[in-house]
Amino acid sequence: MTIEIGRFTGEWDELLELLDMAFSAPWTDEQYESERRIWERERSVVASEDGQLVGHTGTFSHLMTVPGGQLPVAGVTMVGVRPTHRRRGILRDLMRRQLTDIHEAGEPLAALTASEPVIYPRFGYGLASDHQEIVVPKVSRTLRPVAGIDDVRIRYVDVRESLARCAELRNRLALERPGVFQHDERWQEYSISATVTSNVANASKVRCVVAERDGELTGFAHYRTKRAEKGYVDVQRVHAVDIGSHAALWRYLLEPDLLSETRCAMLPSDDPLLDLLLDPRAPGPITRDGLWIRPVDVRRALAERTYARDIDVVLDVVDDFLPWNAGRWHLSGGPDGASCESVTRDADLTLDVRDLGAVYLGRPSLARLGRAGLVTEHTPGALTATAEAFSTSRLPFLDTAF
Repeated sequence: MTIEIGRFTGEWDELLELLDMAFSAPWTDEQYESERRIWERERSVVASEDGQLVGHTGTFSHLMTVPGGQLPVAGVTMVGVRPTHRRRGILRDLMRRQLTDIHEAGEPLAALTASEPVIYPRFGYGLASDHQEIVVPKVSRTLRPVAGIDDVRIRYVDVRESLARCAELRNRLALERPGVFQHDERWQEYSISATVTSNVANASKVRCVVAERDGELTGFAHYRTKRAEKGYVDVQRVHAVDIGSHAALWRYLLEPDLLSETRCAMLPSDDPLLDLLLDPRAPGPITRDGLWIRPVDVRRALAERTYARDIDVVLDVVDDFLPWNAGRWHLSGGPDGASCESVTRDADLTLDVRDLGAVYLGRPSLARLGRAGLVTEHTPGALTATAEAFSTSRLPFLDTAF
């Protein structure tokens, strides 16, 4: 039978059997309903054989922070192939069609979170952010002194009644960190719901505390409490406008009654909490991969971010999957903006598009990839200078998995 690749025109329920088979995940009806509410039907691409769905990939329309501004980014999601149809090139064809559609839609970047990270580099995705998974025992909760922490009032509020107010603060802070996308009303609701990215077994509903100073909102935290093999606080997110509020929120989260520890599965790798804990071993951080970035339009992606220092370099980009990206690109600019144009002159650096995606948001260092033999330097000094230009003052972070 011939495999046909095309836009999906059916209903959500028609996808459920395929998703169940592809992910082998016993998600609840509530979790599936959360996914349905953010699903963009017109951006789903499917593979079909004799009328049966055998593969799927979806796309979310995000507005994501990049160094120096925001860009429309295609959030790739629900990528799966029916187990009976694997190793037949279906995923490759789905990804090529999806990336072509993203390019035609004018989105310069695609982004995803990977269930299996070895899959996506062959399609040009590079690991662009990480985060820490921590577990802090109650006995190790002590923080170093923080100025202003006692001026902050922590107050429990209804999570739904406070949602819009907290989302406005979170979206404002999102402008300061690469990798974070704006939450519209759909994503605000998603962030407090049971989703396929969350483990809701033995868990309370999402709870919210706010930080206030002189009546003004200065931060908030969403969390659950769980009673499984041991009771613990499961922190979903913490956002604050200043270090006093940040520390006050964490002090509250680290001091639960009747619960033995505090866990957070997605903490920024540069979060102040890691430096504030008096016992640096206490959180036992484990680094997890976060956001994977794929340049879909190299010229526009490079031209529409800013750089930490002046840059003037020719990059020879290798891209075997999207041929319009392959070739030499002259990138020039700095902190106030940049331009990028195709050229034929000699390159200063050669790198694969997946490694360009990996450093695009500011992590990891291009020099580090060079030391690993993943970037070839043709002009002495070009690697160091370019690495410095791509760096950012804050590490990229994805606070909402999709």
